[in-house]
Amino acid sequence: MSRKQTATSKFLSLVLRHEPGLIGLALDADGWVDVDELLARCNAHGRALSRESLLEIVRTNSKQRFALSADGARIRASQGHSVRVELGYPPAVPPELLFHGTVAANLEAILARGLHKMARHHVHLSADEATARAVGARRGRPVVLRVASGRMHAHGMAFYVSDNGVWLTDAVPPEYLESPG
Repeated sequence: MSRKQTATSKFLSLVLRHEPGLIGLALDADGWVDVDELLARCNAHGRALSRESLLEIVRTNSKQRFALSADGARIRASQGHSVRVELGYPPAVPPELLFHGTVAANLEAILARGLHKMARHHVHLSADEATARAVGARRGRPVVLRVASGRMHAHGMAFYVSDNGVWLTDAVPPEYLESPG
């Protein structure tokens, strides 16, 4: 993506995940908003955005953060919301291992207390180490934790997988975490 597309993608993430009111939007209960309304609100608030540009961002976003409805009339963020929405993902059986990327400064606290969703709806986990490493690298030198997701699931903890392949769960207790070796 170009620098402008990246900036627009970050703005869309802000609006569709955290602050829809910033441009006068209201997400529905499932996190969806009408594409035409999003475009009109962006343009009215000094963020020039055409339908073609929006569709290009949705299509080329490396993390596939956005989902379009089947008819293309609505858009939402796939996960990562801090505003109340119900994404409606059905429970899923995770692989035996999932991964979480963080930075070394967080490691001691995570190993002692586990992973918590904080201000978001879920803890985000990756299906592969490379993705987790890229997530952790956004804030410094990455550390990748292994999550015994198969064991968690066997012990009754629920998992979901978003449209873009991010695994979601409410929390990861410390006994299901393995420190990088």
